[in-house]
Amino acid sequence: MTKTIAIFGFGPGLGMGTGRRFGREGFRVAVIGRNPDKAARHVEELAAEGIEAAAFPADLTDEAQLRGVVDDITGTFGQIDVALHGAAADMTDRTPTTLDVDAAALRVPLELKLYSPIWMARALAPAMVERGAGTLLFSSGSSDRYVLPYLSNFGVILGAQRTYIRQLDVELAGTGVYVGLLNIGVLIGNSKAERIVDEHPELVPPGVEIARMGNDELGEHYWRMYTERTEVEVEVGFPE
Repeated sequence: MTKTIAIFGFGPGLGMGTGRRFGREGFRVAVIGRNPDKAARHVEELAAEGIEAAAFPADLTDEAQLRGVVDDITGTFGQIDVALHGAAADMTDRTPTTLDVDAAALRVPLELKLYSPIWMARALAPAMVERGAGTLLFSSGSSDRYVLPYLSNFGVILGAQRTYIRQLDVELAGTGVYVGLLNIGVLIGNSKAERIVDEHPELVPPGVEIARMGNDELGEHYWRMYTERTEVEVEVGFPE
């Protein structure tokens, strides 16, 4: 039976790299993004490579829309075998110092990188547990070994996301459901973040060097996580 990967927050960087990698292995790709036109273009790109895909527009910071899009995907493709929450905010949504973090500064990262991943897990995990098989993948730009104060508001929320994912991994152990978090310490090739940093280098503090990595390479990391199913947390691109 053909398997389906649903990529929540599909963009030209991480989403395309991961969709392309899984698609090459015969997966159908559910492209989920806020902008219907962009989602349709991503589907066309995948189709040009012989990958079956369909667009499912949704605002992932709205729980009703996220649950609705899960129903739409299962109605179109059947069960979701792998889900990746790869949604990311703009660099312009960051708070540059920890002392500037307040409730308003936490709103965007809270909705996008904590509430939304939790909603995805709650929408998909029960059916996966019942089947005894499934994969829930997540993304982060944070590492507890390498603190980035200029991304302070996101750092706070990504720490909470990490705790949630590690707890989820412990609770789902033995059910057949794999939980994995990829901590990404690079600018992703072809991503919106890469374009913004290239256009506005002042967003990165002096002395901070950010490595770059192609989106296909990151897609390969997710594929290895999916197939090996050994590590709940993998880091890539952070200084040693």
